[in-house]
Amino acid sequence: MTAAALAYHGRPALLMDLQASDDDEDHVVALFKENGLWGAVSKTNHAQLRWRDPIYKNERELALSYFNEYFLFDSTHYDKKVLKNKLGAKTLRKYSKPFDLGKINPAKWWAAETLDWLAEKLDASPHYPLFPKSALKNLRKASKIEIKAAKFEEWKKP
Repeated sequence: MTAAALAYHGRPALLMDLQASDDDEDHVVALFKENGLWGAVSKTNHAQLRWRDPIYKNERELALSYFNEYFLFDSTHYDKKVLKNKLGAKTLRKYSKPFDLGKINPAKWWAAETLDWLAEKLDASPHYPLFPKSALKNLRKASKIEIKAAKFEEWKKP
């Protein structure tokens, strides 16, 4: 877990929950600050939801940087009925303020076998909408080339 590595090196162990629509899955990123600007470390098998350089003035700006790459694209992850009508639909909806793992006993999360309890705490933490609900009707779906690019994976599952 990146937050543990950051804490080990004397940095705050901060997480941000990126909350998706019901059709998609949430994603969690580890946050850091450099010279007063926010950046993030993240890991997925796909290229889109990864590192963010520390160039963002606030947490909302950082969360928005994930918006255009957060869409439905792969039938191996989603129900085929959902994809039939929603392929390319942008799904990122909310973000949490930084969640400070430093306020929790490190023995509970540093080398825990399961972090289900943490996912529940993140889900229960305050979340803020990225945009007004009225903007939903104007969202453009990802194009065919964006969908194709999203399918590139770093490693193949056995």
